[in-house]
Amino acid sequence: MGDVLKKVPVREQDPKVRAANFEEVCLGYNKEEAVEEAQRCIGCKNAKCIAGCPVAINIPGFIGHVKEGNFEEAFKVIGESSALPAVCGRVCPQESQCEGKCIRGIKGEAVSIGKLERFVADWAKENGIKPVAPAVKNGHKVAVIGSGPAGLTCAGDLAKLGYDVTIFEALHKTGGVLVYGIPEFRLPKDKVVAVEVDNVKALGVKIETDVIIGKSTTIDELMMDEGFEAVFIGSGAGLPMFMGIPGENANGVFSANEYLTRNNLMKAFRDDYDTPIFDGKKVAVVGGGNVAMDAARTALRLGAEVHVVYRRSEAELPARAEEVHHAKEEGIIFDLLTNPTEILTDENDWVRGIKLVKMELGEPDASGRRRPVEIPGSAYEMEVDTVIMSLGTSPNPLISSTTIGLDVNKRKCIIADEEYGKTSKEGVYAGGDAVTGAATVILAMGAGKAGAKGIHEFLSNK
Repeated sequence: MGDVLKKVPVREQDPKVRAANFEEVCLGYNKEEAVEEAQRCIGCKNAKCIAGCPVAINIPGFIGHVKEGNFEEAFKVIGESSALPAVCGRVCPQESQCEGKCIRGIKGEAVSIGKLERFVADWAKENGIKPVAPAVKNGHKVAVIGSGPAGLTCAGDLAKLGYDVTIFEALHKTGGVLVYGIPEFRLPKDKVVAVEVDNVKALGVKIETDVIIGKSTTIDELMMDEGFEAVFIGSGAGLPMFMGIPGENANGVFSANEYLTRNNLMKAFRDDYDTPIFDGKKVAVVGGGNVAMDAARTALRLGAEVHVVYRRSEAELPARAEEVHHAKEEGIIFDLLTNPTEILTDENDWVRGIKLVKMELGEPDASGRRRPVEIPGSAYEMEVDTVIMSLGTSPNPLISSTTIGLDVNKRKCIIADEEYGKTSKEGVYAGGDAVTGAATVILAMGAGKAGAKGIHEFLSNK
C-alpha cells in the first residue's frame, strides 16, 4: 500500500508522442492500481461524494466492491444510477463534483473516483458484462429526442422501468455531443461511446437515426399519430455563438462546433476519410472553456501552432484544470487577458491575421467573475490563417418553433422544471443543454434522470 494521502498515479501517453496522434491521452488504471486506489476510500456512512454526483451513484458502494476485486458487482452498483460510466469516468469534472466533496481530500488528495469508474466500465466491456433488460414491459410508449447524454440516460432509466422507448436522433450516428463534440483522444468513439450506446440498446431501447424532429416529423405528430404517450426532449445546444466582430464570415473562420464535428464525427483527421477541413499552420482559438481546449488540442494534432486567446486570466479559465494542464504539456500557447476586435483578411477573403487588444480585470460582473476591461493603446496584430470561435452554443429553435404550446425563454432554451423536467406542454419533458444552454455531460445525464422520473410519475397517474 502506497501513501494513503496521495492518489495512485494514472498512466498517460507522453506529451510529445500524443501531440501527433489521436489516441487516448489517459491510459487508465490496471487491476492492481484500481484495487490499490480503492483501498484509499474510507467508505463514509454519510458519503458527501454521493451528494456531489449529479446522478447520485452509490460511490462508496461500488468502490467497496473494487477493493474486494469484485468488479462485476461494482459495475452493477454504478449501473443502478448511470447509463454511461465509461464516458463519465473520462469526461466528468470530478474535481468539482464527487471528488470535490471527498473527505480524503481534506488532508490529502481525494480518491480518484472518476478513474475507478472508468476502470470498472472498461473491465465490464472487456469481460462482456451487459445490463439486463426488464422481463416485463408495461405497455406505455415514450419518445426521446436526441441520443446524447440526456436522451440516453432518460431512455435507459425508462427502459429499466418497463417502458417501450424509441430515441429519435437527427444525425446518422448515435451519441450526440459524445460523438460530434468530444475528440477521440479524450473519448474514443468505437471503444467507449458505441459500447455505452449498445448497453442502452441492451435494455430494450430502439434508436432511429436521421430523424429531424421539426422537419421529418413533429412532437405533436409523434403524440397524436404515432401513439407516444410522453416525450423527452434532449436535443442539446448545437447552435454556435459568435462575437459579431468584422471578418467573422471570412474563409478560415470556424465555430468550434463545426471544426470538432468535421474531425470527430466525419473523421477529418484520418487520411482514409474524404472530409474537407482547412489544416491551418497557425491557429487562434477564441475562448477558454473545455470546448476551446478540445478545438485547440485537435488543431495541434493536425500540425498547427495553436494560440488560445482568452479575455480573462488563468484563474478564470472555465475549462477543467486537467484539460488546461494537458494543453500546456502538449505545447499550446495561452494568450490570456487578450481579446479579438477584428479578423483580418486578404484580397480573396481568407484569414491572414487577427487584431487583438490586451485586457485587465475590473470589478466583478453578474457572473461573479471580475469583468475584463480593454487597456487603451494596447492593440496589436497576430498572423494566423485559421480562427476557431469557441464562445458557447445555444439550442436550435427548430423543435420549440414546431411544437404547439412549448414555452421557451429569451435565449430560446426550453423552460422545464429542474426536479422532473416538466415543460408547459402536457406529456412533454425536457432536460440537458436544450434547457440550460451548453453545460457538462454529467449535468445533462442528471436532467435525463429527472425527466425519466417525471414521465414515470405522469404515466403512472394517467
